[in-house]
Amino acid sequence: MSDYWWEPPLAGNEVEHLVGALDRLRTTFRWKVDELDSAGLQVKIGASSMTLGGLLKHLAANEDYMFAVKFRGEPMGGPWEVNGWKDDNDWEFNSAADDTPEELYALWDGAVERSRARLAAAIADGGLDQPAHISWPDGRHPSLRRLVCDLIEEYGRHTGHADLIREAVDGRVGEDPPSGWHPVSKVER
Repeated sequence: MSDYWWEPPLAGNEVEHLVGALDRLRTTFRWKVDELDSAGLQVKIGASSMTLGGLLKHLAANEDYMFAVKFRGEPMGGPWEVNGWKDDNDWEFNSAADDTPEELYALWDGAVERSRARLAAAIADGGLDQPAHISWPDGRHPSLRRLVCDLIEEYGRHTGHADLIREAVDGRVGEDPPSGWHPVSKVER
């Protein structure tokens, strides 16, 4: 295994580059939120109510929503069966303060594992051009490619937020994890 296992290929095909870009952002995000206690996961900066714990839970929800609900038309299931979205559109952000660091890391790690499996199966079953279950108001269906790009955009936005918040927590900065880094809760991919 490479010391920089999160790097996308230098000259791969479209699928390898899109999935590689998504995994690099996932890895950078996970590094930005790694090894924090409850206090670190609940730090807020400026006028924002956003926390690293809230971002972990939000992105975990996005992982399951993207490839279960939007792509397959299935319920999110699992940890999302009991939630507070009915009364609070920001439930995942707001409720994260009630979760332990272990619960938040496990929630995100589990959602990413499910997403990787769902995406790999979808690509093997029809590639990036296949239509998703979800449709726009005019009846058009986005492609799986569009959903992958949407998730890349979501991670790009929130990894930037995580950069700022993590620097405020303990000064951790940098574009990429250090050589050989692995999430504390996991050693192997």
